[in-house]
Amino acid sequence: MRSLSIGATGMLAQQLNVEVISNNIANLNTTGHKRQRAEFQDLIYQNLRRIGANSSDANTVVPAGIQVGVGVKTSAVYRITEQGNLQLTENPLDLAIQGKGYFRIQQPDGTDAYTRAGSFQISSTGQIVTQDGFVVQPAIAIPANATSISINTSGQVQVKIPGQVAPQTLGSLDVVTFVNDAGLEAVGSNLFLETPSSGAPTIGTAGANGVGTTLQGFLETSNVNAVQEITNLISAQRAYEMNSKVITASDEMLRTVTQLR
Repeated sequence: MRSLSIGATGMLAQQLNVEVISNNIANLNTTGHKRQRAEFQDLIYQNLRRIGANSSDANTVVPAGIQVGVGVKTSAVYRITEQGNLQLTENPLDLAIQGKGYFRIQQPDGTDAYTRAGSFQISSTGQIVTQDGFVVQPAIAIPANATSISINTSGQVQVKIPGQVAPQTLGSLDVVTFVNDAGLEAVGSNLFLETPSSGAPTIGTAGANGVGTTLQGFLETSNVNAVQEITNLISAQRAYEMNSKVITASDEMLRTVTQLR
């Protein structure tokens, strides 16, 4: 019976759907997290009577035919990159990007990764780093005698040095954009990697040519909506139950057949 395998594909699809939703809920308080959505496609159809086939020698055509689907499959888990809320922290090393873009991070192997989580810190050498100690690019060293750090909306880093009236400019943080943000590969620790789907990174200046601006003393919260995720979870659970009912009904039909004498 096709309905057994069809119901099984539906249960597997909803199981994955619940896993995606659970990951969204688990990252409800993760800085810069972008929620995901499972997307599905129907599987191939079996043609028991092909559409458009001739039904007689007089060239009459079958108007509808008989097509029976064989279930559902997962086509993608899409990342929704809409802006999260901006939370005021007043920490001078907390940065948020308002708009499009990512901070560029150098990994220990020398390759670049990208993040929206701007909860940065200062290393023992004075460099601005992530919570894992990865250097934010370009590498900017804060002098040990600096009394304050200021980062403007263009990503320009300035420090106040004792004995100097004007602040000292150290450089500007890169803000990188991609043609297809959803094509980035998530590798954990709030980091993303470039892929052929994302396109090549474009290093720009914050606030210029459509690139987002940097906000000092703010963090971007997760864009997960708890109410929406709970609603989606209930819907996925009900869909899972209905697919299991299909398998139960098919089993009862088979039992009826086996009991015929």
